[in-house]
Amino acid sequence: MRGSHRGGFLILRGDSGAGKSTFLHTIGQFRKGVVSESVPGNVDIREYFTKISSLGEMSVFVLEEREAAVSFTDRELEDWLHAINGFIRTDRGERALVVWPCNTDELLERIVSLARRIGGDALLGGGDPFVKFEGPDKNQFRKIAETTVAVLNQGAPFADLGLSDDQIDALVARSPTIGGFLGDLRDSIQAQEEYVQSLLEQEQARVWVIVVAGNEPNQEVAALTRGRYSAVDIERLMTATEANIVQELKSEPERLGILATALDAKILHLPVLCALSIARAFAAESLKVRMRQVNLSLKPDKKADAVTRLMATELSRIFASKSQGLMATGKKPGSSSNEAFTKLAQIASTNDVALNRTIGTALKEAGLIESFNVEQDFGSGLTRRTDIVAAAAAGNIRLEIMWRSKTSRADIANYTLTKIANYGKALGYLK
Repeated sequence: MRGSHRGGFLILRGDSGAGKSTFLHTIGQFRKGVVSESVPGNVDIREYFTKISSLGEMSVFVLEEREAAVSFTDRELEDWLHAINGFIRTDRGERALVVWPCNTDELLERIVSLARRIGGDALLGGGDPFVKFEGPDKNQFRKIAETTVAVLNQGAPFADLGLSDDQIDALVARSPTIGGFLGDLRDSIQAQEEYVQSLLEQEQARVWVIVVAGNEPNQEVAALTRGRYSAVDIERLMTATEANIVQELKSEPERLGILATALDAKILHLPVLCALSIARAFAAESLKVRMRQVNLSLKPDKKADAVTRLMATELSRIFASKSQGLMATGKKPGSSSNEAFTKLAQIASTNDVALNRTIGTALKEAGLIESFNVEQDFGSGLTRRTDIVAAAAAGNIRLEIMWRSKTSRADIANYTLTKIANYGKALGYLK
């Protein structure tokens, strides 16, 4: 095209689902200065190319929704080819490549025959009158799908969407094209989600773990989650701990993954200073007695200050259905605060219900939830209990509060896996 100072016409023959359109519309990502334009199927081709005034360095025009075109007459196809031939011979079309994706031999033969009659080699070029598009090899299907799924699902691997390696291999084996494979993959994921959702009809709720520990394990929490919404990463959880729960779940990681996805499972961090402020401000009288017994100061105890601290955390953003942002890290706890939290964690080790109630009260006071109950079972015969069941605008959230004087990545992973697994077993989804 550059040598002849004229535009070009290309017939791209490939099976449906081979990736012709995807390839054509992403050329600009790999060739500088190339822009891809769609020519919709309901547009009159003659009128479309007549209206084009100027082009950039190089433009690729893709004739959409005409891959089969078996219902069109030879006269209609001939009119289109005349319009294309006339356009690419003008100054306006000098830097234009018009591409006709085609997925049937019948249409291919008709277009080639008519194009030869209209423009001969000048329209079709020398050599083969069309380009055969095979699409990616099967050995690339999995990698393409993994990347696509991860981008569209905050980095989620296949296991988190309920698919095992054997299932993926079977889908690849039976799919002739990448489009067919991605379609089968979508159907399989949807089937898994529908099955899990049918189990969750017993009691719809999300499951979030809130970690409160003296060593401020925000980095450990970040290492076990993915995306902007703190979603659990089952693969990271499984590799972070060697506890018995991992051995128990290794036989069905994809079931655990889709369950965690359906439950919107998250791990969230509550800072020490915020937890102390909440406990002091919202403690019931019985908890205040216990705090005094361990010489834990009840001051400062202003509710407004506690709510302000809570709203400054990333935790509040997630509760407000927002993604994590660049929040202020806040002041690090000093030695006196660390000592006070150690006493609070000591109380939690023997009576965490009272402390969990303070968190529920603070969330309600801040307007992040509407109401809550503590130590509530799963309902419908599901006997395992949850620390806090919070009613929010978007539905129920089951909060599991992990109080620790000090914790680790492995400890958080073990705790979270156990909670999710318990829920799955209660539903009869996990063994």
